[in-house]
Amino acid sequence: MLVVDDGSTDKTKSKIKEQISKIPRKNIKLYEQDHLGPAAARNLGASRAKGEILVFVDADMEFEPDFISKLIAPISTSRTIGTFSKEEYLLNKDNVWARCWNLNLGRKTDRMHSENYPDTQAVFRAILRSKFQETGGFDSKLGYTDDWSLARKLGTLATVAPGARYYHRNPDTLSEVWTQARWFGKNEFLTGDLVRKIYNIFRYDPLLSLLKGIVGAFLWRVPQYLIFKPVYDTAVFTSVVLSFLGEQKNK
Repeated sequence: MLVVDDGSTDKTKSKIKEQISKIPRKNIKLYEQDHLGPAAARNLGASRAKGEILVFVDADMEFEPDFISKLIAPISTSRTIGTFSKEEYLLNKDNVWARCWNLNLGRKTDRMHSENYPDTQAVFRAILRSKFQETGGFDSKLGYTDDWSLARKLGTLATVAPGARYYHRNPDTLSEVWTQARWFGKNEFLTGDLVRKIYNIFRYDPLLSLLKGIVGAFLWRVPQYLIFKPVYDTAVFTSVVLSFLGEQKNK
């Protein structure tokens, strides 16, 4: 297993090194870089990998014991070059801000994908290393949608890996909601051109979000949504406005 630290400023590195010291075979390697964003971090890890299949996981994910074996099974049997799983569940569903995040995106409060989610998608969770190298890796200039870049370069989508179940942690404090929404607000679908920027300035207007927060809190019977929505929308609004000034797209 390879762990890449993307210029963290908390205790991440010391905690990883502490865990590595407890593992007899030392089969976890830590690589460090200045903060360059998720794409650059994944590219660094992939450049050091030796296996035939790359699996990309993030710090906000946890897995069932058989997750990786089920995720790579379609690749190992040559049915596809890469996979993803739509059996993604909300890890911190007991946290109200995490639930608000899902509600805001039109999801159920315990799942990250809808039940009728398609069997293909643009984001690869696992992929043949040879195909990854063929693309030159993730595009580190895109920011939020950098993990879509492999599919664009390859001209093909990831296919579903049945039974590969894992869990994702949503932001569970208002400060984390702000940080994550700021990153989301930098994505190309919101700031890719002038028309989108102007449209999304109005769409995420902080004053309008107050009304949306009231409506959502009433419909879902979650009073905290009244606070969540203005925080989320104001963060996205800030990113869209700053995109006019060329703000860096990395998280």
